[in-house]
Amino acid sequence: MRLWALFFSCAFAASAESAAGLQWKAPSGWISQASRPMRAATYTVPAAAGDEDKPECVVYFFGRGQGGSIEANLTRWQNQFLGPDGKPTSPTIHKRTIRGLSVTTIESAGLYTGAAGPANEGKIVKHGYRLLGAIIEGPGGNLFIKFAASAATIQANAARFEELLSSFEREANMARVFPQSTIGATL
Repeated sequence: MRLWALFFSCAFAASAESAAGLQWKAPSGWISQASRPMRAATYTVPAAAGDEDKPECVVYFFGRGQGGSIEANLTRWQNQFLGPDGKPTSPTIHKRTIRGLSVTTIESAGLYTGAAGPANEGKIVKHGYRLLGAIIEGPGGNLFIKFAASAATIQANAARFEELLSSFEREANMARVFPQSTIGATL
């Protein structure tokens, strides 16, 4: 039994990504892309049938104390989705604990107006979009996870998004399985 635990932990560590003192694993079917500035991970997500977009889910890490407060990010994401009246939609926000980590999730839908800011030349406008987002409080800072795509693509990948969230854990958990001096040597 102990050998299986060691094997599983080693396999997880070999395929896990990490930032902010946390590690996680990409859901099956999601393809990890090359690293980009401020992105701890970017995943190409399978589009729903008939969806011409190239959806992706991004895990952002800006550094300890960077990236704004949880509330500021939730408000920003909320304001990116407009209802038929042109006003921001009312998102569903939940706070929960996953493997001892504080996680805030947001779900919204409507007219997606993209990210506004100095880095963006213009806004993206997409009809019938949904957002699954999460902010995970890590020991080294917050991770911001954003998955915005067509409603059909979100529906087809909602379970995989939950699989991603459920995989997050503190990197220190790995030290219980491997002595500190052998972590790098066994991989």
